[in-house]
Amino acid sequence: MEYIRYRIADPERRAEFEKAYATAAEQLDLAPQCLGYELSHGIEEPDRYILRIEWTSVTDHEQGFRGGPYFPPFLAAIRPYIGDIEEMKHYTQTSVVSAAAGDTAGGQTP
Repeated sequence: MEYIRYRIADPERRAEFEKAYATAAEQLDLAPQCLGYELSHGIEEPDRYILRIEWTSVTDHEQGFRGGPYFPPFLAAIRPYIGDIEEMKHYTQTSVVSAAAGDTAGGQTP
């Protein structure tokens, strides 16, 4: 899991930022290394954004995606916001997860 934290101070840039990521997301959808993503916007701190991208592996992200055909157009879309990144790190999920996350039987555990 990769988390990228952005701080976009200018309210006018926030709408542009979201449009840029909508464009960049088209490349994530095409990349076989990307299993999913979501961009969240801060409520208490509206200048904050967090992008979560689930990759098949760190190596697939750093070598496969970044070395493949989908990275250049992805980067071109978000390039104006690279300076707004506060953190860009990979994380692994722990065993501490919501019981609801494993609930696939409508409230009943198989």
